[in-house]
Amino acid sequence: MSGKIRLKISSAVAALIRPDVGGEVKLQAVGTADGFSPPERVTLLFCLMRDSDSTVKVAASAAFAALSDELLLACVATPGIHPAILDTIARIHHARSAVAAALLECPELSPAAADFLSRNALVSPMPLEGGGEMAAGDAAADVAVGAASPEECMAEDEEGFLSKYQMLQRMGISEKIKMALTGDKEWRAILVNDSNKLVSGSVIKNPRISEAEILQFLKVGVQNDEIVRLICANKEWVKNCQIRKALVDCPKTPLPNALRFLMTLGEKDIAAYAKSKNISSVLSTQAKRIMLAKKK
Repeated sequence: MSGKIRLKISSAVAALIRPDVGGEVKLQAVGTADGFSPPERVTLLFCLMRDSDSTVKVAASAAFAALSDELLLACVATPGIHPAILDTIARIHHARSAVAAALLECPELSPAAADFLSRNALVSPMPLEGGGEMAAGDAAADVAVGAASPEECMAEDEEGFLSKYQMLQRMGISEKIKMALTGDKEWRAILVNDSNKLVSGSVIKNPRISEAEILQFLKVGVQNDEIVRLICANKEWVKNCQIRKALVDCPKTPLPNALRFLMTLGEKDIAAYAKSKNISSVLSTQAKRIMLAKKK
């Protein structure tokens, strides 16, 4: 059984979850927290986890799983945060003791989620997919949410992306590395954010990984320096102009590599970097030099 709730959202979040907003814009929003308060950031990811674009959904789910304790605690402490968001935090982050304790003190947490947290059982999550459509407005959006309790298992053919987080709780480091090397796209999207660099780095060595995934990882934001180094060293991947551009944008790209890739970009991109304040001053200065040299 599923119902529809009225979820209050800010105009900034509403502007990014509208159906007419492109997937590239949504993916960029998944990877940046600029200008968003903790509850806005969590709410944005919560909404994008339900997006019709599977790529956006996977990226948002991975980003939600990677949220820091500090950000989650600030969100949970916000008065009036919707129970559906709190329940999702409980499902995904119940293994974090500080977050679980804060959730149990939150009056908006549903009784079912509170019972789940108090028992701290590792079970399949309640369904994220509801039966309705989301409509974003300046002040609110309708979000269909499952009415099942957190401990209720989904049918086997409905078990979705989020259930893999529960499986992850049982895995050791060696098992995670094996899954990173052999797992499917959803496993790669989860494990690339793993705090252990051996695990996240192994994702890039998965023979099934695609250039589209590499580009998505860079746009969302890579935390592991080794991943960026491996991408830079892969001659096939860096033949892709979009990947080279994403590497220039990525603050973790070694400066010599970023400068080399900058030289290979088109005049329009270089001109934009010459004016950009979002990259290092060394890169923007070099972009200006390239443009001056072209004018001579």
